[in-house]
Amino acid sequence: MQDYLTVNRKMWDQCVGIHVKSKLYDVQGFKKGRCTLLDVEREEVGDVRGKSLLHLQCHFGLDTMSWARLGARVTGMDFSEKAIDTARSLANELDIPAEFLCCDLYELPRHLSGTFDIVFTTAGVLAWLPDLQGWAEVIAHFLKPNGVFYLREHHPCAGMFHDDQGVMEPRIRYPYFHTHEPLQCEGDGSYANPSADIHVVSYEWFHSMGDIINSLIKADLRIEYLHEFDYCEIQSHPFLKHGKDGMWRYPDVQGGMPLMLSIRAIKT
Repeated sequence: MQDYLTVNRKMWDQCVGIHVKSKLYDVQGFKKGRCTLLDVEREEVGDVRGKSLLHLQCHFGLDTMSWARLGARVTGMDFSEKAIDTARSLANELDIPAEFLCCDLYELPRHLSGTFDIVFTTAGVLAWLPDLQGWAEVIAHFLKPNGVFYLREHHPCAGMFHDDQGVMEPRIRYPYFHTHEPLQCEGDGSYANPSADIHVVSYEWFHSMGDIINSLIKADLRIEYLHEFDYCEIQSHPFLKHGKDGMWRYPDVQGGMPLMLSIRAIKT
């Protein structure tokens, strides 16, 4: 297991510099005040002024610092040392009060003390986690009583479909249900810059909707809601079409395709 995570950490270390320079992340826009959070995230998390917020798997911290700009007292964590170094550098440059910690998510209780009003995590994170029950227990560990956990993630149903360039119709390629061994992925470029001069290897795990919900329930978190959306913020598949609102959708079926979800849960 550790070998898989070591390979993944190397991949994310490789990608940080590319992502910082990418149009997708638009760091220059962020430096000028752009909020990187989606409207749905801000609406569903609610007013964070004066609240403590822990951001799990924060990459290089743009969302974490966006919450700080909205008034939260923030801590971000990620297992990539280069990502955390970049987050700290940006926070210092922009004078944004934010704490950042580099460690493995499952080891976080050994490296961070205290509890938080909000634990936040967002899109593209669950595929990097081999153990969702352990993930949910970390969340519960860091939440205050009646604290809020919020997840926005790519929908596991959408994760079944072929995502290679040139595949212009939905075609099932990947499993829906959790598999014991992760999928090995290898290729050039990054999702933020497919033409980047980089070759990466990584391992990803599949988690069904039931896996996600049941892990939170078993960790004594009370589910307030599960919302599903027919759009997402990136072109995760080549057959998605860009809308006037900036979101990507599958327009060829009435009712669309589930592309994104959000979950809000409370520490009981």
